[in-house]
Amino acid sequence: MRGKPPGRAPDYTTAALTMLGVNLMWMLCAIWALFGFGVALILAAVLNAGITRLGKRT
Repeated sequence: MRGKPPGRAPDYTTAALTMLGVNLMWMLCAIWALFGFGVALILAAVLNAGITRLGKRT
């Protein structure tokens, strides 16, 4: 093991983005159950606007 150079690090981008989507979905479902569909819809729209703004900035 000492003679081998270290290999490339695994690419976890797809797994991280998938888990981000799963976590966002369950959080929005929990907000929907606690506060109603309107609050979850407004929060989703605000998150979408924030992500769009970040995308335009870079």
